[in-house]
Amino acid sequence: MKRTIRTIDDVLALMDTMFAAGADRWTGNASTWWDGFYADRSKPVPFFVAGPDESLASYVERGLLAPGRALDLGCGPGRNAVFLTSRGFEVDAVDLSPAAVTWGRERAKEAGVRVRFVCGDAFTAPELEGPYDLVYDSGCLHHLPPHRRVSYRALLERVLAPGGHLGVTCFAAGRMGSDKSDEELYRDGELHGGLAYTPEELRWLFADYAEVELRPMTPQPPGGPLFGADFLLSALFSRPAAV
Repeated sequence: MKRTIRTIDDVLALMDTMFAAGADRWTGNASTWWDGFYADRSKPVPFFVAGPDESLASYVERGLLAPGRALDLGCGPGRNAVFLTSRGFEVDAVDLSPAAVTWGRERAKEAGVRVRFVCGDAFTAPELEGPYDLVYDSGCLHHLPPHRRVSYRALLERVLAPGGHLGVTCFAAGRMGSDKSDEELYRDGELHGGLAYTPEELRWLFADYAEVELRPMTPQPPGGPLFGADFLLSALFSRPAAV
């Protein structure tokens, strides 16, 4: 069959193929790569620590976020999901990697909390049913190719409650990640390790949301109870309440 485009999802799936297979970090095919990434838990990867993002902890401690239903996108080994649950949130956590989900379940058990882990694609997983009061993303957005921002926005539209919050932590332009334009990325067929964002680009992407806070993460000392690195931006937005 030569004619394969009928829906927006068909277009997005076709655009996925415009990147080299080895560059894929966002479709179900990437689960093997992520499993390999998480296989050695002793690697000196900064975010392998057990503690949550310092920005997320700060939002909760300052009362910017109140307990409710939360979705942790690209949860990895579950450190933010475990933290939120310990603070009274009901958390669903999703990741492509079975290895990451297994690690997350172990951490939740050790912490004595209950997190509902889902292994799969956040854009299509039927288990992720909103509304969520918080969607939290630490490191998912910057691994998406430009066209999958459409999927990301559609997911938020579908599951984030009116008046709910979106928290994002991503590569900061000039600090880590690729500063190449969207057009250049398609020409290269690569994401170059992840996309860097400026504060202005995040504000543009979520222009219909209210900005609560947007800043570089505060670096944290090795071995501390929190994770923080200044090559990342942290942002908290609020979706407008229903009229």
